[in-house]
Amino acid sequence: MKKIILVIVALISLSSAIGQIRVGKAILPYEETFEGTELKLNGAGLREMLWIDLYAGGLYLQSKTKDPLAILDADETMAIKLNIVSGFVTQKKMIQAVNDGFQKATFGNTKSLDERINKFIGFFSEPIVKRDVFDLVYIKEKGVKAFKNGKELGLIEGRDFKYALFKIWLGDEPASEGIKNGMLGLQ
Repeated sequence: MKKIILVIVALISLSSAIGQIRVGKAILPYEETFEGTELKLNGAGLREMLWIDLYAGGLYLQSKTKDPLAILDADETMAIKLNIVSGFVTQKKMIQAVNDGFQKATFGNTKSLDERINKFIGFFSEPIVKRDVFDLVYIKEKGVKAFKNGKELGLIEGRDFKYALFKIWLGDEPASEGIKNGMLGLQ
């Protein structure tokens, strides 16, 4: 009887391990479903600074690709998951990083996005702590829905906003080459 129980426990553990991947200290699922659309992990990487892991990021798409321009241009449901793994990521630092990211993504020309960027930054109004998980989900023809730990924070309309937001991680000047390459499945 003990052997049967051990086999069942081992099989359950194996099946749950197959559905996830470890990225540094974070665990990301291989699949996510948003608004009825199944997405698969395209790739994942770590945002590091001075040998400290700050957060793990995963890119979820309907079909895998290594082409960042195709991802940015696509009008299909997709998501970026950010799993905070360090206490060094604070509310203030996240807001600053997002602002800097939008500046780089738009070559300093955020005028058409300013109102929506401010609304998006408002999603970081609560403290950010280790193990928080943010999902930034572009819903086809709607816009970007943001979630923190599974709780919906709001919707930012516009494909142009999605383009600039995703460009923070996938553009020519990404938040980190390591996380960009990881999300594209290049490492």
